[in-house]
Amino acid sequence: MMELYQRRLKVREKVEEALKSIRPGLQADGGDVELVEVTDEGVVKVRLKGACGGCPMSQLTLKQGIERRLKASIPEVKSVESVPLQR
Repeated sequence: MMELYQRRLKVREKVEEALKSIRPGLQADGGDVELVEVTDEGVVKVRLKGACGGCPMSQLTLKQGIERRLKASIPEVKSVESVPLQR
């Protein structure tokens, strides 16, 4: 059980580090990304914020930008999904 927790934490830390390199591009356009969860199955759940939250290109940003870069640098990542903004 502890090993699973440590593995999950390690993957989450890798994702956080990778998102740090992605954020400046999003922030330059008035947006941002927040890590919500990394599942045991390798699904990264993020929340697109600011201008990215309502942008018609947000799914392209999510899949071709964020997901592509995370999967390339972190083998444990299988996909990236967005979760809605909390109101």
